[in-house]
Amino acid sequence: MAKRAKKRANKRKTATRRARQAPKLLSDLFLETLKDIYFAENKILKTLPKMAKAAHSKDLVAAFNKHLRETQGQVRRLEQIFKMLGKPARGKPCEAINGITDEGAEIMKDFKNAPALDAGLLAAAQAVEHYEISRYGTLRTWAEELGMPDAARLLQETLDEEEATDHTLTELATSVINLEAEEEYRAAA
Repeated sequence: MAKRAKKRANKRKTATRRARQAPKLLSDLFLETLKDIYFAENKILKTLPKMAKAAHSKDLVAAFNKHLRETQGQVRRLEQIFKMLGKPARGKPCEAINGITDEGAEIMKDFKNAPALDAGLLAAAQAVEHYEISRYGTLRTWAEELGMPDAARLLQETLDEEEATDHTLTELATSVINLEAEEEYRAAA
């Protein structure tokens, strides 16, 4: 009997705690996702120079360096949005971007000096771009729905840059990098 009473008391305490917690709203999700992409962009700022250094193609190095400069601007835009929200610009660890950048690091290690290195680096960069495009599109839509047109505009600017970078990388892959990787392989065989 005492055990049942204790269980009921514990259930009441848990229910009371839950009732006191405010429900999670779209604005909460927006802030959490903003922290996630802020972490991701800062991780990318550390990763892009390594990828540029590892790349052999001058065009790929140039694309990585251009995107590094864009990413710095993207971080500043995110900081503006945090300021609009009255929140500190702070990231939260993002396992998705950690996994994607770990894959890129693995490619740099496993394909060092190999004909396919640049193709692998480019593919890793596009994985990052696709993740960012997804996040920025979602954040922009939520900003619109939350009545935050200035934040939506800043997020759209970044989304446009991410889509342009993805397009540039695709063009580079199909017109130069993948072909060179295959030609180098055949020449060595």
